[in-house]
Amino acid sequence: MIKFLLKEYFKNMTNKNKTSKVLFRVSDGEGGTNVETLWTSDLGNDKYKMDNSPFYAYSVSWNDIIFAPYNEDEGFPTFEKVIEKCGHRTIRVIFNPPIEEGNKSNSQLKNILKLGCSYEGANNKFISIDIPPEIELDSICKYLIEENMQWEHADPCYDDLYPEV
Repeated sequence: MIKFLLKEYFKNMTNKNKTSKVLFRVSDGEGGTNVETLWTSDLGNDKYKMDNSPFYAYSVSWNDIIFAPYNEDEGFPTFEKVIEKCGHRTIRVIFNPPIEEGNKSNSQLKNILKLGCSYEGANNKFISIDIPPEIELDSICKYLIEENMQWEHADPCYDDLYPEV
């Protein structure tokens, strides 16, 4: 009964404000999974448009259209696949030291913004960088390498960019 009520509540909230959370299961690299829920816009028919950048999920970025049917066991629409890529890319950065007004990390983040990117912060250390379609991925990567920053490709992920030969 509780699952039914949650499903009805979710449907009512989704229809009311057209924004909702979609659940992503992300491998922890050790045989298990972690959960991340991301904001989306409900497009109907189990299709959603990504409204924020992922902190843990790979191969999905802001504005991508995804397929995520409601999962009774999870109590959320649950990501299954990307339907349409929008051209945005995602890189994640760990700032050391954490970003504080006037420090080197704050300056580096401001420079990333000057290069045409935007970001979302999980906290003042872990940042998801959104790279819009008109910005060259290589120019952002070059800056991060030159600054000796700790970062990773999230979308496209490293294996997509550099497949094993």
